[in-house]
This record gives sequence, C-alpha cells and structure tokens, in this order.
Amino acid sequence: MAAKKSAKAVKKAKEAEIRERIKAAGERARAEAEARRAAEPLESERPKELGGRDGPEPTRFGDWEKKGIVSDF
Repeated sequence: MAAKKSAKAVKKAKEAEIRERIKAAGERARAEAEARRAAEPLESERPKELGGRDGPEPTRFGDWEKKGIVSDF
C-alpha cells in the first residue's frame, strides 16, 4: 500500500515539474515574441512595394491566385 502512495506522489511531483517547465517555456516564448515585435519596423517605416498585388498578402491568408489559377497551401 505504501508503494502505491509513493508512486502516486512521484507521479504528482513529475506532473507539477512538467507544468512548471511548460509555464517557463511559455513565458520565454512570450518575451521573445515581444522582443521581435519591438525590433520589427513599423508599417510606415517599411519601403513601399513596387509592382505588388492588390489587397491582403495571399501567402498570409492561404490562397494564391495568379492568371486565374488558384492554389491553396
């Protein structure tokens, strides 16, 4: 009976450690993303695109259409 209780305690400890590691990784990822956003130039600072497509960027929205042919990726 004591072995079962200790096995449960070990399992709980491992799960708690995993939760803490996931939380720490999430905080690091959030900090990295904020740093990237801060380093990224503002929309007004970017050079004007010449000869680009009208409307939203197709590669960001998953549809690509050129000369009447549409492909999804």
